[in-house]
Amino acid sequence: MEAAIPAGDTPGQGNGEGRPVFRERLYASWWTWPLPLVGAVLMSAQVHMGYPGVRAWLPYVVLVPLAIAIPLWLGRTKVEVRDGELWAGDAHLPLRFVEDVEVVPAADKRRALGPDLDPAAFVVQRPWVPTSVRVWLDDEDDPTPYWVVSTRRPEELAAALKRG
Repeated sequence: MEAAIPAGDTPGQGNGEGRPVFRERLYASWWTWPLPLVGAVLMSAQVHMGYPGVRAWLPYVVLVPLAIAIPLWLGRTKVEVRDGELWAGDAHLPLRFVEDVEVVPAADKRRALGPDLDPAAFVVQRPWVPTSVRVWLDDEDDPTPYWVVSTRRPEELAAALKRG
């Protein structure tokens, strides 16, 4: 499910060719799939029972692929450390501005994203990913005090950021 580091690269060492030191795709978990599929089939069945002919099958053709496409679309976010930068989705942060990295375990994630969250923080959070890291910044020109990034492998990401 998660992309592996390319052969020939050891974790923590970039090769100068843009290969990532850390890479993870935040796929939607298996439990996000059944509800949209069941909902699409039930809505399609409602129309199927009321209309004969082509109109009976049209909702299946539209809604079931849509119910499959939505979890795929939700899992498009990547977290990478490459070329001296942390990439979280479309945002990137040069590693020279990373002051400290803190692993946020599953038990503390709710508090870290709730009452303890600074409103100026940058957040890439996925509810189906239980853990995250908090990356404290050292840039006086940036009003963002830290980033909170969801990851299934927080220790590996923290180690990659500290090495960078």
